[in-house]
Amino acid sequence: MAASENLLTLSDGTFDADVLKSDVPVLVDFWAPWCGPCRAIGPIVEEIADAYAGKIKVGKMNVDENTKVASQFQVTAIPTLLLFNGGQVAQQIIGAVAKAKIIEAIDNVT
Repeated sequence: MAASENLLTLSDGTFDADVLKSDVPVLVDFWAPWCGPCRAIGPIVEEIADAYAGKIKVGKMNVDENTKVASQFQVTAIPTLLLFNGGQVAQQIIGAVAKAKIIEAIDNVT
């Protein structure tokens, strides 16, 4: 899977610095490699990372490898997209949704 250079790979260890302390909004895609709907929205998340580069950060967090943060934010279904602003969850999207719905959520926060 060719990842966009604008797409962060997040982990339990980097989440605080990369997301909660970010000075710009951060869209986090909670996913797993075995999840079909996660793979379906992966390219959309990459497109958004490129389109919004410099305005927001976009990162992916593998919930199989990073259970602490997923548990902390009560991510029980994947894919789940959480949009953080000022260290707080500003928007939540659960499931594979259309790109327009994700962009609408971002535009409501930025």
